[in-house]
Amino acid sequence: MSKRLFVKGNEAVAMAAIEAGCRYYFGYPITPQSDIPEYLSRELPRLGGEFIQAESEIASINMLLGASATGVRAMTSSSSPGISLKQEGISYMAGSELPGVIVNISRSGPGLGGIDASQADYFQAVKGGGHGGYHIIVLAPSSVQEMYDLTLLAFDLADIYRMPAMILADSVVGQMKEALVPHGRPDTLLPAKDWVVRGKGDGEQRVVKSLYLGDGELEAHNWKLHAKYRELKEKEERWEEFETEDAELVIAAFGSTARIAKTAIMMAREAGLKVGLLRPITLFPFPERAFAALTQRCKRILDVELNTGQMIEDVRLSIARDADVFFYGRPPGAGSLPTPEELLEQIRKYC
Repeated sequence: MSKRLFVKGNEAVAMAAIEAGCRYYFGYPITPQSDIPEYLSRELPRLGGEFIQAESEIASINMLLGASATGVRAMTSSSSPGISLKQEGISYMAGSELPGVIVNISRSGPGLGGIDASQADYFQAVKGGGHGGYHIIVLAPSSVQEMYDLTLLAFDLADIYRMPAMILADSVVGQMKEALVPHGRPDTLLPAKDWVVRGKGDGEQRVVKSLYLGDGELEAHNWKLHAKYRELKEKEERWEEFETEDAELVIAAFGSTARIAKTAIMMAREAGLKVGLLRPITLFPFPERAFAALTQRCKRILDVELNTGQMIEDVRLSIARDADVFFYGRPPGAGSLPTPEELLEQIRKYC
């Protein structure tokens, strides 16, 4: 039997990165994600890896870009305003088709905000927070175990599709402790990295770039990226359904909010209310087909988020045209997490 550990979600991310073969980390401390660099600063040197606390978030994302161009597995992490500073570098990585894992243990904003749990970085992550109309893979864990499992997956997907992948969580999942069963890397067939940078002295020179100045080159490159994003939608949508078989109302929620929603759903079921949960695990690609299929039968969706409404836009675009979407949001602030009892009150409004 695999050993069970009692660890923080942030620690689970760091453990999985090491298990995935990541030996290079570049970052900068910011609450509530600092457990990740703290763990890796201790463990990577023991494994012959490199930990660099960069002078800024801007420096750290460009170090990730450089390391990725050599073909190694590398990672950075931060929290919301730090991720904002990384956006230009993320766009350069997307344009250069470079893999790499970025972790956002998000906090509240806009601006300086605070360290309360928040899901207000959905737009930033899913819609491409930098310039140029790109996408990155976005995975949303809701447990410590998923922080581990989805970090492993993020490294593989980044390599398969040659693009950045982000773990988007918040301080609830990052800071809480739960049982974790660590396991080995999945036996995934990964493509050869025959694109890594190489000088002329080693054979044919290879460069990695996002600058295309030839006639029609940039347009062709953008259509190539677009085709990759379509392939992701066809192959990599992930979600969880809970008690949806006979549901007359389905809650849409991701990450930490989905945990609270599950408890509220169990309370509602005990009261005789037919409620279920559809939890997106991939925020990009968003599980459009799951929402479309479910709302062929169930015509009421209650979208619950720790913000004033962001994922709801993708929910509305994905559902059957005759389905209704309702919203309950809690923007960050003292005591902003909804209780299961509060969600039960909302469920009663629509059941």
